[in-house]
Amino acid sequence: MNTITKVIIPAYNEEKSIAKVIQDLPPTVDEIVVVSNNSSDETVDVAKKAGATVLTEKRRGYGYACLKGISYIKSQTIKPDIIVFLDGDYSDYPKELNKLIAPIINEHFDFVVGARSKKLREKGSMTIPQIFGNWLATSLMAFFFNSKFTDLGPFRAIKYNKLIDLNMKDKTYGWTVEMQLKALKRNYLYKEIHVKYRNRIGISKVSGTLKGTIFAGIKILYWIVKYSFIK
Repeated sequence: MNTITKVIIPAYNEEKSIAKVIQDLPPTVDEIVVVSNNSSDETVDVAKKAGATVLTEKRRGYGYACLKGISYIKSQTIKPDIIVFLDGDYSDYPKELNKLIAPIINEHFDFVVGARSKKLREKGSMTIPQIFGNWLATSLMAFFFNSKFTDLGPFRAIKYNKLIDLNMKDKTYGWTVEMQLKALKRNYLYKEIHVKYRNRIGISKVSGTLKGTIFAGIKILYWIVKYSFIK
């Protein structure tokens, strides 16, 4: 039986990178869904020409874009087995997708996160606030939930039915940590796979601004504190 895999790519003003992301995804992917998060450049047209299904979410926020993609897939008659999320800035290596979904297909894991380990990261690809934020968040998850996560990396794969059961809510910066916390609370079988990571094309909308860095940090800590006190 063939595994149906669909990819959701949130994208805000990624006209210079989105085609590279789409073209580098392996042919095993059944559908690539790019969600333009109210882009003001040519992201939509470039993504369509590259062969993606393109949706538009006018409300700004990473979570809003991801939820739009999930809603679209939920409306389809034939549901996928696996959903993969990755960024549209070409910082992830889309060709590593098969490595990411292999534990789900072959070892029955529910959820796999691509961990941006130091030895595989391109110099400068993660800012000091990002590195510290990841360390703090994963350390707190280890303390409160005995988690083994080391990263909040955006490149991740999850069984479709498990994703739906998470009932994701976050609309902005807390999307990745919410997913990991809920997976921990539900005792999903999870794994990290070390993946390569490079300097993104263009300027980050989160870590590239002081406002984005501060708000992302606040939202991540909010989710961790919230779930630490939920029985």
